[in-house]
Amino acid sequence: QVQLVESGGGLVQAGGSLRLSCAVAGRALSNYAMAWFRQAPGKEREFVAAITRNGGRTAYVDSVKGRFTISRDSARNTVYLQMNSLKPEDTAVYYCAATSGPMAVATMAYDYWGQGTQVTVSS
Repeated sequence: QVQLVESGGGLVQAGGSLRLSCAVAGRALSNYAMAWFRQAPGKEREFVAAITRNGGRTAYVDSVKGRFTISRDSARNTVYLQMNSLKPEDTAVYYCAATSGPMAVATMAYDYWGQGTQVTVSS
């Protein structure tokens, strides 16, 4: 059974950086296209970034382009989200997600979800 565990969240000042990790257990990372979503209080879950099964292509929501980078490390069975130049509007719970299908931006496309990790950016 596939399990996803996020880590790396925390409290940072605006302009700072964090790197989130998503450890995949139960199956090889190579079986899945991966994504990061985020959800702020009172708002719907929002697509942030995604990466194909082989890491050949990535996708980002416009608001994080140039600041965030998604990557994957098959040896560690881990997906990362490097977040630079953080802004208060990046504050949210960040979720890792996996799909056995193609990379997508819709939450409904993803079969497996982590528990989430809180990212708080102070102004």
